[in-house]
Amino acid sequence: MSIGLSEQEQLRRESLKQLRALGIEPYPAEAYEVNAYAADILANYEVDKTAYKTVVLAGRIMSRNIMGAASFTELQDATGRIQIYLKRDELCPGEDKTLYNTVFKKLLDIGDFIGVKGYVFTTQTGEISIHVTEFKVLSKSLRPLPIVKRDDEGNVYDGFTNPELRYRMRYVDLTVNPDYKQIFIKRSKVINTMRSYFDNQGWMEVETPILQPIHGGAAARPFATHHNTLDMPLYLRIANELYLKRLIVAGFDGVYEFGKMFRNEGMDRTHNPEFTSMEIYVAYKDYIWMMAMVEECLEKVAVATTGSAVVKVGANEINFEGPYEKLTMYESIQKYTGIDVSAMTEDEIAQTCRNLDIEIDDTMGRGKLIDEIFGAKVEANLIQPTYITDYPIEMTPLAKKHRTAEGLVERFELFVNGKEIANAYSELNDPIDQKERLEDQLKLAARGDDEAMAMDDDFVRALEYGMPPTSGLGIGIDRLVMLMTNQSTIQEVLFFPQMRPEKKKIEMTPEETELCALIAEGEQYPLADVKAKLTDWSNKKWDTTLKALTGKGILKVSKTDDGLFLSYK
Repeated sequence: MSIGLSEQEQLRRESLKQLRALGIEPYPAEAYEVNAYAADILANYEVDKTAYKTVVLAGRIMSRNIMGAASFTELQDATGRIQIYLKRDELCPGEDKTLYNTVFKKLLDIGDFIGVKGYVFTTQTGEISIHVTEFKVLSKSLRPLPIVKRDDEGNVYDGFTNPELRYRMRYVDLTVNPDYKQIFIKRSKVINTMRSYFDNQGWMEVETPILQPIHGGAAARPFATHHNTLDMPLYLRIANELYLKRLIVAGFDGVYEFGKMFRNEGMDRTHNPEFTSMEIYVAYKDYIWMMAMVEECLEKVAVATTGSAVVKVGANEINFEGPYEKLTMYESIQKYTGIDVSAMTEDEIAQTCRNLDIEIDDTMGRGKLIDEIFGAKVEANLIQPTYITDYPIEMTPLAKKHRTAEGLVERFELFVNGKEIANAYSELNDPIDQKERLEDQLKLAARGDDEAMAMDDDFVRALEYGMPPTSGLGIGIDRLVMLMTNQSTIQEVLFFPQMRPEKKKIEMTPEETELCALIAEGEQYPLADVKAKLTDWSNKKWDTTLKALTGKGILKVSKTDDGLFLSYK
């Protein structure tokens, strides 16, 4: 498939050749050492002008205003934009003005990286700028950037705003929309604040396998792969829970991991097939202790990230200062539907789902049915941080049985702004009970539940060696970052969200276009009939054009009992 170059791309490649012809390497190998950054200069120059008499910085050309023998240009580095001033006779004090007249004015473009050396001054209009005494080409851009225009009030015109293009070409997005960098700076701050909090408690950060022989630790559909040397199936982990618990068995009092999880499920505004989760396990604790720890940790995260425990999320102001509201799973369903499902049988809950117009199927057990009611009728109402506690035992095969309530387990999920962001248990450490619960999961799998957990005999064996009372917690980092940055889609807080394959524009000759115009999508045409319509075509022209279109994967020729037919591929 041949994709032609635009006029701009052709001109830039020609400039590349001319730079090399002048002895200038457009992609130099040596380091370019900088000593200043745009944001620092703009913030501090007026405070101490003597500190900026000799500055060296590097960045991308983002605008140019060439005025004959002098030019103003905007340079963008990692911290922001600053204006630079270039004067021909200072850059080229001798007779040879090539560096300015040819290299800067004609062969450099918006998007190119340059390094500049000079001193900081204030223009007659009051703008802090760099008076350039030397510059060096660091990287030639072969594709033009989108030109995003801003007026004096900061309004944006012709912005690079198409979400699919922004997510697919994040490198362009963050170049022309640098304000979005703050989302990812805050993401880093969220993780670092949590990590610092855990480390200060004496808990250790660890790493566990991503490729696992058994997909366990959560109810989800895994990605499957195969290891050739070992000749065995492996799964991308859906959770790291069971490995972290093994480390508690091994004698660590507290372990945590920030890591990627992978679930072969749907995609929407809050789900991506790979996502970041933090899981932590602390010995000799329970889920009641964990609630207090989560409140303290998330308040610290909110303050560190936004400056306040109260965070603006859409139309809501979310207060992360504890204590948070607590409702049991059964209480929450009764509060928002008026229905008490606590004593219902599986068949009765299934009928309740139908009465509530909730779609279900025969693979769903009692726990899954309750979860469907909760998801459809309760979740969206939980705006302020709310703990949903004490789940039915069928819903949670890895949590300890409730200490006082029969048929329940000691579990909570934290919901904020209508979405779950954390899940925690008093961890099940009875190996006999654990094995029986995993066997129940196998029965659900046999009924067709492809999210049921698999049996992990080694994990059960680890519990048989003894695991102390433990509380465990998982937090969805992507969803937490969405809250802290006031974003409504998970794609906005991921540098590179999963995307469908990019559709390439296929270049066609006039002859190929003419032939394709005779074929309607979804229809088959006798090959001879199509050829007969092209009365002025020679056999060679027909053969060449048809071969090109089938080779590009646009048309296909099918052979049937009735002859050869032509259709779109």
